Amino acid sequence: MNSSIDLAALLCSRLCHDMLSPVGALNNGLELLADERDPEMRQRCLDLLEQSARTSASKLKFFRLAYGAAGGFGEMVPAEEPREVLQSLTANDERVTLEWAVGEQSLVKPAVKVLLNLASIGLDALVRGGTLAVGAERSGGTTEIAIRAAGPRIAFDAKVGEALAGELDPAELSGKTAPAHMIRELATSLGGGVQFAQSEGALVLGAVLPDPDGMIG
Repeated sequence: MNSSIDLAALLCSRLCHDMLSPVGALNNGLELLADERDPEMRQRCLDLLEQSARTSASKLKFFRLAYGAAGGFGEMVPAEEPREVLQSLTANDERVTLEWAVGEQSLVKPAVKVLLNLASIGLDALVRGGTLAVGAERSGGTTEIAIRAAGPRIAFDAKVGEALAGELDPAELSGKTAPAHMIRELATSLGGGVQFAQSEGALVLGAVLPDPDGMIG
């Protein structure tokens, strides 16, 4: 089997899994709206449809930047793009606070991909809410990324950690661990790397990424 094809298939599986809930909610909302006659209940259905549509759009924007080629941008992506994606993903969860500490006006595409995937891992770890702090700095042709997820309970899948560390057998990859494997491979292909450390109340994830060949630092 072609490893690149296998990885693409696993990422597609992850995308479909994550989209199932908001798209299913859209379908349910439409079915309820078709049968409902009470004005108050119809408004609730419309609110459900609006929220589900926003969630679906937010997730698709995330997938475009985190998994895809981010078409429409050059080598550099405005930092506003990943910030807006993360804001939209956390907007509906009052238990999660996003702290954005990226001073750069733009980031190279690989850095955006790694930043969003590490942030997603951090969000998944905040099972009881908390704070997701996102930072990035570019200097001398290298981007340093730091993500800190802090909360009352941190749930971090050991297999995701193995994938980030390059210790997971590719044959054991799943839709959950494929993004971590992807960014590990991306970072090492550029001559950089990813790291993580977990304590009782926090998960810290980081990456150092040299610019792709041909770019001016």
